[in-house]
Amino acid sequence: MITKDRQYRSFDFELREKTEDGKMIIVGNPIVFNRETIIWEYDGVQYKEVIDAKALDGADMSDVVLNIDHTGKPAAKTKNGTLILDKRIDGLYIEADLSQNATGRELYEDINNKFYDKMSFAFSVLEDSYNQETHTRTILKIKRLYDVSAVTFPAYSETSISARSWAEAQHDIEVAEAAATEVAKREAEASKIEVMRLRTQILLKG
Repeated sequence: MITKDRQYRSFDFELREKTEDGKMIIVGNPIVFNRETIIWEYDGVQYKEVIDAKALDGADMSDVVLNIDHTGKPAAKTKNGTLILDKRIDGLYIEADLSQNATGRELYEDINNKFYDKMSFAFSVLEDSYNQETHTRTILKIKRLYDVSAVTFPAYSETSISARSWAEAQHDIEVAEAAATEVAKREAEASKIEVMRLRTQILLKG
């Protein structure tokens, strides 16, 4: 299910023709390293994200499932070999055989008939950094990869909850910092004017 402690990102995938041995294969590239992606635009500011090439080093990918809308019975699973994760120099690739259970076979046919044309993956972040000048978040360490999922709509609205929440929080921080800087600037100018006024009074008395 969609939960607040997980991040969700969408990606494109490819459906392969049924093979001679009856396999129903889908492939995709859910994580691309070192590529800047706009994850949210808020109040005219584009907030971007980059996943570091070492972000998956040490990540827990021991029990990942493929399902629908991040819920329900798995159509494929890493633990039984029907879902394969392949980390390469440019990112993470997946290959899933949907022929091994009824859920997978039905999903394959639904994808083939264009009921699903987008996928999403769920993960949690262990470490990240943020460049306020470029509004770019870099994910340095992914803690765990939970699932990859066929989603009902190409713009599956709930998958952007975490991205939107992060962007809005960062926007609020930046606005508060800018306001604090402006207040400090005005206080400094006021203090400078007061000092000059006092100096003028002293000179006049002298």
